[in-house]
Amino acid sequence: MRYIAFAFLLLLPVTALAVEPDEMLQDPVLEQRAREISRELRCVVCQNQDIDSSNAGVARDLRILVRERLVAGDSDKEVIAYIHARYGDYVLMRPPLNRATLALWMAPFVFALVSLLVGWAVISRSRRRAAATGFSDDEKAEIARFIEENASKDGS
Repeated sequence: MRYIAFAFLLLLPVTALAVEPDEMLQDPVLEQRAREISRELRCVVCQNQDIDSSNAGVARDLRILVRERLVAGDSDKEVIAYIHARYGDYVLMRPPLNRATLALWMAPFVFALVSLLVGWAVISRSRRRAAATGFSDDEKAEIARFIEENASKDGS
């Protein structure tokens, strides 16, 4: 039991976010809103990491910008729209479905379809090969004789 508690304590820093104490807002409601917005925004230099958990300098600047916009009275949607207007679709963790992002949204389905087609082709080819390499009647008779001879030797 002691080891489980120790392992849990070791994992706590892993779950810590990259938000620095000097970035945090005094108002807990605004800070919570900032955290929720930060989870919706992608760090523009990191790969698939939100700005709330990124240690990159750009992510820090974006976190500060989010907090400044909230203090200025912007709504959550206005803050996201403000940053989206400056950084484009890439900054959104869930980019909108439009012409520019169509390939991004369709890629998983295309890859799944291609995988299914390749799997089907491999299986059908192996079945055709197995059917094409069948034994002739003479070969089947020889195999049956071989089995009978060996079965009688093993039984004696």
